[in-house]
Amino acid sequence: MRHASAGSAVAVLVTALACRAADANGLTLLFFNRYPAATLDGRSWAADPDHSRLIAFDGRLRPVRIVTSSALAVPVGVTAYRQHLLVSEQTGDGVLLDTAGALVAEWESTFPASIYAAAGARIVAARSPYRVPLLLPDAPDAPLLVVLDSLGHSQEGLGTIHVPETPFLAQITNAGAVTADTLGTAYYAPLVRDEILRIDASGATRWRTTRGLMTHESDPVYVPDGSGQPQVKQAVVNVALVLGPDGHLYALGASDSAGTRLRVDVIDTATGSILATRPLDATETAVALDRRGRLVTRQAAALLATALAPERQRFAPEFSLPDTTGDTVSLAQFAGKVTLIDFWASWCDPCREEFPHMIALYGELPRQDFEIVAISDDVDRGKMLAFIQEYRPPFPVLVGAGRMKQRYHYRGLPYSVLIDRKGRVIERYFGFGGAAEFTRLRATIAAEIRAP
Repeated sequence: MRHASAGSAVAVLVTALACRAADANGLTLLFFNRYPAATLDGRSWAADPDHSRLIAFDGRLRPVRIVTSSALAVPVGVTAYRQHLLVSEQTGDGVLLDTAGALVAEWESTFPASIYAAAGARIVAARSPYRVPLLLPDAPDAPLLVVLDSLGHSQEGLGTIHVPETPFLAQITNAGAVTADTLGTAYYAPLVRDEILRIDASGATRWRTTRGLMTHESDPVYVPDGSGQPQVKQAVVNVALVLGPDGHLYALGASDSAGTRLRVDVIDTATGSILATRPLDATETAVALDRRGRLVTRQAAALLATALAPERQRFAPEFSLPDTTGDTVSLAQFAGKVTLIDFWASWCDPCREEFPHMIALYGELPRQDFEIVAISDDVDRGKMLAFIQEYRPPFPVLVGAGRMKQRYHYRGLPYSVLIDRKGRVIERYFGFGGAAEFTRLRATIAAEIRAP
């Protein structure tokens, strides 16, 4: 279970938009905690995956707005698409939001996990460098990048993947950072290969440059270790790409092949020449550009520490669902109690691991103050009932009948939402994080129960 507080891709800029890039102080955020940032409406926008939110910064890198949405789970990149924010989820799903957090559109990942860049009316998807499925082959003629429409539908492919010596490592070999410009050009930098490509609208490679990181290039290698878990040996080279307001390409990558030490390279978009290189130390986790084209760095955590917590939002949409006996149970019945709403399914192995912890939690806290309601998203009623018979939960179980993901936009199961006595979201939880996560959850609930 990964938690996010209720306070809770690639930036695309061209020279013509430079006058809107920041306010009078002139700082434009490029990278934030290894993720690409975006610029829209005179603000820099960054993903904050630990808190399931987007943060807008002004020209002094002060947080000025927090955007949350039930559609945001673990955002790992943000890009400006027309007047909206296109967010890349860790799962690879695309989420299109307005700057107030209203959901405009969403779609499932183009690749096993995707990251998105946008410029003008064009969206480009690449295999994400932030979540890479291992031991998964790809067709030798599969496109390197895919152009999408505003609903996430594939329009055409660009380029062809590099086929590694071990074909089932094709996903990690071709995962990489991507950005784009309004002329239809895409820039791509593979996670594990020392190269950066400029690809035009026809899919042709116009230049290929290297950062000079490795003297000998090699594909990822599978290394069996007897544990039963896939182990892969590879270099970590490129992490994120951004086009800056000065028209230069900025590449965030490793300087040690292991991804532990980072550097920023400034690249001429016309020729691919590296114009400058700036090593980063461990504290330089937010990278911005000032009006004079100079790189400015900050600590991302320190910037977030100054953000004001937003008001809690009501849990929505409210539910009214049958329980296993057919009686209707609504959210209103839990008013006045701190309530954990848990979405699960019988086929979800992490849900099976989570249920004993929820049952224990339910028994430790007073009924007058705390409740759990578990909503099954099973389509097969028989399998749902067999699960309930196995665990015998003492709290209410409601029947979602396979319709819950569409209503609540979660990216996977289990997914839980903790709400306060007034029905407002305290925290959201994604996946199962083990006993330690439940210890923290218990403390959060206890504090909320004691709150006036």
